[in-house]
Formats: sequence, C-alpha cells, structure tokens
Amino acid sequence: MTDGATLCVVETFLSIQGESTHAGRLCFFIRLAGCNLRCRYCDTRYAWNPADGQDRTVATLTGLAVQAGVGLTEITGGEPLFQEATPELCRRLLAAGQQVMLETNGAYPIDPVPEAVMKILDCKTPSSGEAERMCRANYERLQPHDEIKFVIADRPDYDYATEIIRRYRLPEKTANLLFSPAWGEMTPRRLAEWMIADRVPARMQLQMHKYIWEPNARGV
Repeated sequence: MTDGATLCVVETFLSIQGESTHAGRLCFFIRLAGCNLRCRYCDTRYAWNPADGQDRTVATLTGLAVQAGVGLTEITGGEPLFQEATPELCRRLLAAGQQVMLETNGAYPIDPVPEAVMKILDCKTPSSGEAERMCRANYERLQPHDEIKFVIADRPDYDYATEIIRRYRLPEKTANLLFSPAWGEMTPRRLAEWMIADRVPARMQLQMHKYIWEPNARGV
C-alpha cells in the first residue's frame, strides 16, 4: 500500500487535546468515518456511517498534519481500524516527524499499527452495551507508551474496570490507565472517591475539550 491509498474522512481540525496523558496539548485531529460499534453514550455518532465521509489520500492527510505545525496528530473516529489504510497513514505521519496517537475502540487487533504510535485503547464497560466485543488479546500487545481508557457511568462499570485491570495485570503493561467519568452521568467527585478508597492504579481524566467548547458545561 502506498501514499496513494485513500481513507474516508469525516473531518480534520486543529484543537486542544482533551483526553489522554497528552491532554492540554495542541493537536491536529483526523477523524475517520465508519464504526463497527454502537456505544450508548457515543458523542461522535456523526462519524458512524462511512457514507458520511469523503475520500482523502494518505499523502494529503499527511500534508495537512505537517502544515498544522504542532507536531502531534491524533487519528480518531468513528473507529480508525475500521479502514484498511489506517496503518499506512500512521507510518507516513511517523516518517514525516509527527508524534502519532490513535484512539481505537478495542474491538480490532492492534497488531497492524506501528509500535511507535501511541495507541489509546478504549476498554468498553458494560454501560456502553459493547463490552463483549473487545479484543482481549490486545492487552498482551501494549507498549509502555500506550494507554487504556475506561469510561465509567456507574458502579458496575467501575467494578468491571478494576477487575479487568487486575485480571489482565494491566499495570505491568502500561502505567497509563485512565478512568473517565461518563459525561452527564457520573460526577468526577464520586469517581474520585471510589478511586481513592480502593487505591486504584489509574488516573482520572476529564474531557477537557467539553469544558472548553460546550456552553454551560459541567459534566454532571
């Protein structure tokens, strides 16, 4: 596959990275179209349908990322691994000197993604409705710079997340374990209290971009 390969893209934009251990940094986003999951709390449903995107070449997307001038690019969706050319885009971005992040829903194997890419693996909790779709083998493929995100909407989600961390010995794979309160459903305070009580080996993150861009945002 060459840089003439194409990807179906919903949007590209420069913004503040709102999540992950890189929250607060300027980041160029490439949002791809198409997703194999239908999470109940998804906030990017406009990226579910491949028909809602436009074809862009790998070369064009790489050029846009470089022109953004911030050195950090995230490939997101939808679900980036829904499209065959995504690993090639990762390779081209890396070759162009970009730090590359890829946010994936965890249902596809991450083997095709270059190791140098910072993979943000979303472990779906029960409230998402998609917890049984996860590719558990991905936990053995993680690099220390990769991250695992758990969106927590209620106590069963929290208990599920802590059990996954224990069962798969995730702190041995990466120190970047993230608990994110589901927007409008879980208060940051309640989640923080649970984490403190249980000494969870994770960090809590808030969706910074929502506090910045959504009017009257409180997250509760």
